[in-house]
Amino acid sequence: MTVKKAYEVNFDGLVGPTHNYGGLSYGNVASQGSSQQVSSPKEAAKQGLAKMKALMEMGFKQGVLAPQERPDVAALRSLGFTGTDTQVIEKAAKDAMPLLVASCSASSMWTANAATVSPSADTADGRVHFTAANLNCKFHRSLEHPTTSRILAAMFANQQHFAHHAALPAVAQFGDEGAANHTRFCKSYGEAGVEFFVFGRSAFDSRFPAPQRYPARQTLEASQAVARLHGLGEAGVVYAQQNPAVIDQGVFHNDVIAVGNGEVLFHHEDAFLDTEKVLAELHDKLGRRGGRFSAVCVPRDAVSVEDAVKSYLFNSQLLSQADGSMLLIVPEECRNNERVWQYLSRLTAEDGPIREVKVFDLKQSMQNGGGPACLRLRVALNEGELNAVNSAVIMTPSLYDTLNVWVDKHYRDRLAEADLVDPQLLVECRSALDELTQILKLGSVYPFQIN
Repeated sequence: MTVKKAYEVNFDGLVGPTHNYGGLSYGNVASQGSSQQVSSPKEAAKQGLAKMKALMEMGFKQGVLAPQERPDVAALRSLGFTGTDTQVIEKAAKDAMPLLVASCSASSMWTANAATVSPSADTADGRVHFTAANLNCKFHRSLEHPTTSRILAAMFANQQHFAHHAALPAVAQFGDEGAANHTRFCKSYGEAGVEFFVFGRSAFDSRFPAPQRYPARQTLEASQAVARLHGLGEAGVVYAQQNPAVIDQGVFHNDVIAVGNGEVLFHHEDAFLDTEKVLAELHDKLGRRGGRFSAVCVPRDAVSVEDAVKSYLFNSQLLSQADGSMLLIVPEECRNNERVWQYLSRLTAEDGPIREVKVFDLKQSMQNGGGPACLRLRVALNEGELNAVNSAVIMTPSLYDTLNVWVDKHYRDRLAEADLVDPQLLVECRSALDELTQILKLGSVYPFQIN
């Protein structure tokens, strides 16, 4: 069988005009620690765009995923606030400010939570499958999946190549956080691989221990349901439970404690329960598919879980370079943490798979609890599938320039919680998104365009 040439394409979330520090994510230490600080939507968007441009210029295939409409007036209406859009915002601010803050969250920028994606080489029908994440653990994120589904369908519209599934039932038993708890291992992107689903708890099986302080957002049952929807065979799936103790230390998603790519898993010593069994299963199943699995384990005496959470060492992008080595994209916070930077210096000096580290300034995102890996959704595509993607969402020098001009035109330099009450913010957001859908050729994907 001939293996089709394929690529990993990173689709980064474009930071939305209402980027603010609402401190909405219980269990996310950075999010809670930055609550009520003044944000800069313009700076945040430009930091994200700069990362996209840099990766594009390094030769990696890069795309962009549009943000959500915020404030979400429809969500506020569903909670009993009435009147004009302005009156709805004013009433919510007066009677329930936390709900207004939630309706303004720009958390869709973290597209690792947008969906779970299975490449065509893994699926029963030979199409790329997308399941939008319900994100039902947090109210402000549970609002995202309807618009996310429409945007993904506009980006990956060709039904010959792409299949889209609705989010799982929005109940606790099927809590699904998308690709933040999903990694794929493969010999090459065009060959059948092994999809690695990490869960925090089981909804129905009490044998699995649960964290005591912070919620476990991903369930085993959700991961199993996504695997069924995508037509994944047992030979190509491994399930692993995240260590409840690290969830209680602020590791709210697996991508805060582990990252994988190709044949390599880069993980903390305390990332999983029953680590030896998990690694053995990954090694065996990838080996049966022609791959040679390799685990790079970071010992706790070199980097503590606390340092991993503070620096977001593992919320990094692990990218395959042309010479076969791997590049690690990390946030500036890794360089600022002495122990983490010492470890990375030793790691790249060794004769291992990770040979290079590049640092990016993503402070605006990091203060809200999202690093390089949070900002991107990975989609493995063969050449035919890549050609079928809406080409307007693929990053080019021209698109980069256009989006920077767009940001300068529509985004505020600073945004505090009190600014969320300003009805003009809704007008600005809708005007920006209306123009963005034309730039990215998405059609009508936002509620204000449809209703």
